[in-house]
Amino acid sequence: MDMKKFLALFALVLATTFALAACAPAGEPITVDSNTIVIDVRTPSEYSEGHLDGAVNIDIQDANFGTILSQLPTDGEYVVYCRSGNRSAKAVEIMKAAGFTNVVDAGGVNDASTKTGIAIVQ
Repeated sequence: MDMKKFLALFALVLATTFALAACAPAGEPITVDSNTIVIDVRTPSEYSEGHLDGAVNIDIQDANFGTILSQLPTDGEYVVYCRSGNRSAKAVEIMKAAGFTNVVDAGGVNDASTKTGIAIVQ
């Protein structure tokens, strides 16, 4: 095998390894009780394709995201998720900066379902 093919194969293996590691469920189970508000920060169309049972849809890309958050009690219990974990991480950061004290990032919808034990429904 020539060096170019070897390096291309090595890069592919490395990229695949990192992609799988990023998608692997991680972290401890998340306890959700009757006081916990589960927030799906995806778009309404993504939400309608499947969301955690009982989750509230507050689209982080909506211009009114901050206004909607300001109507929630900052001392409430929140679990936030999205499709892959990127938007939920950003939403949690925004919420903490706004004074929310008990916010958990559950990552992507599938990981959130696994960690919380809440089923995905349509």
